[in-house]
Amino acid sequence: MYLIGDQPPYAEKLINTLQGIPQQLLENLEPCGAPIELGAVADLYDHISPARLYLLQSGLLHAQIDGKPLFYIQEGDLIGLRQGLNAAPCTYLSEEPLVLVPYDREALFKHIHSDSRRQEQFTQYILGQAALMSDALAHNKQPEVRPVTGFQHFAPGAELIRQGDEADHVFIITEGHAEAFVEGIKVGDVQKDEIFGAMALFTREKRSATVIASVPTTVMMIPKEQFLALMQSNPRIAHSLIESMARRIDLMNKELTHYKQLGEK
Repeated sequence: MYLIGDQPPYAEKLINTLQGIPQQLLENLEPCGAPIELGAVADLYDHISPARLYLLQSGLLHAQIDGKPLFYIQEGDLIGLRQGLNAAPCTYLSEEPLVLVPYDREALFKHIHSDSRRQEQFTQYILGQAALMSDALAHNKQPEVRPVTGFQHFAPGAELIRQGDEADHVFIITEGHAEAFVEGIKVGDVQKDEIFGAMALFTREKRSATVIASVPTTVMMIPKEQFLALMQSNPRIAHSLIESMARRIDLMNKELTHYKQLGEK
């Protein structure tokens, strides 16, 4: 997906990262049919089934909502994730030949769900696209009504979130690295592409840790309401995130056990 208009550097990097995810998600999964070759189309869904997902193998699609051009679908993008949602109808059109590879929707989601790494990649893909759209909206609104969403940049030593603060966003590091502290004690690292800050949304409590940038860091911000709605509409994403948080809690427990053993010596 490529948004119409000038792209800031952080959006360019995120788009390039997202572009490679569908091919990884589809690895070892067979298409459900032969590639579909089309000429120029005024509405893609006049020619393909809304019950399937498609990898755009070649060509370029223009996406419009209410007749307004919003973004491009490029080679390597996955088409059809919006179908079945109660969202504004999106029309895909093209002025050039297209080749699409079809995949069974249910088989693809089972394939993603069977592997924790694919689950995390799919979560990143969905949230990344949502953040790009939110950031585009923020840049097109007037300053006095501009929402606090999209991307933020942090210098080394800056706090991304602070223990005890209210939880109103979920975050993904798109560039950089950060460290998590509880009561001033380091309890873990937050790597590039890792989702953090979601625990407080689920528990409805305040932030349980402080996260500090250890190098120059760019963070993608997902508003709480948007994130929770996504969790409700796609249980597989919620399951992936819960597994990720469980692994992080396990690592923190091991760290705390290590410190306790050192203190007893």
